[in-house]
Amino acid sequence: MLGLADGDASAYVIADGLAPQARLAIYRNTANSTLLTALRLTYPAVRALVGDEFFEGAARLFIEQCPPSSAHLDSYGDRFADFLARMPEAASLVYLPDTARLEWAVNEALHAADATPLDLRRLEQLDEAAMQAVRFLPSPAIRMMESAFPIDAIWHAVLSKDDSALAGIDLAADPVCLSIHRGPSGVEVNRMTKGQYRFTAALLAGRPLHDALADAPDAETSIWLAHLLVSGCFVDIRLSNEASSRTAER
Repeated sequence: MLGLADGDASAYVIADGLAPQARLAIYRNTANSTLLTALRLTYPAVRALVGDEFFEGAARLFIEQCPPSSAHLDSYGDRFADFLARMPEAASLVYLPDTARLEWAVNEALHAADATPLDLRRLEQLDEAAMQAVRFLPSPAIRMMESAFPIDAIWHAVLSKDDSALAGIDLAADPVCLSIHRGPSGVEVNRMTKGQYRFTAALLAGRPLHDALADAPDAETSIWLAHLLVSGCFVDIRLSNEASSRTAER
């Protein structure tokens, strides 16, 4: 019914003492209020950066132009960052769309399905050849992103209400590569080097370990791989020539 104009939907509404148009208005206001609350919860840093009035106006316009396609509110708002990027009124805040993208990644990691981290003892069972061919299946609660702006610092400063830290952020600083991962203590946002980002992206895309290492000859890569493993970023393994990890366990 959200996608119908009042004139189209009112014919299907029983008046019962209240005009169909009035019933639809109540429904629409309730639905829009629920969606607005969902956006507020997902994008607290964006809201703080632009102020309540601007955020509510932008959110209501977004709701009008991009109604939900399902009743699952946790999945609503994935296009909000792109919407902000197209808003002339937000053009001066060049970092705003990427800040929204970071908050969406945090939201996805937060609400991702639970998964048991990879049992590292399974790697001990692989011989050298199998270890080179192994592929890692990523946790559903890990995301990665790049930005031309220090959006992680902006995000932390805004949410902690640290005005001095926010004022000290250099928007011309080097681009950042970020990992967003939900671990036992919650969602963490951490920086990576460009090399670590490329290596992690290759593993998350399912490339064999041998190929990922070949493109990342840095001596620190093995240390970074150990960090990924102990952090619970992977939940299963496959061998490049196998359809199931059961073969790897033999």
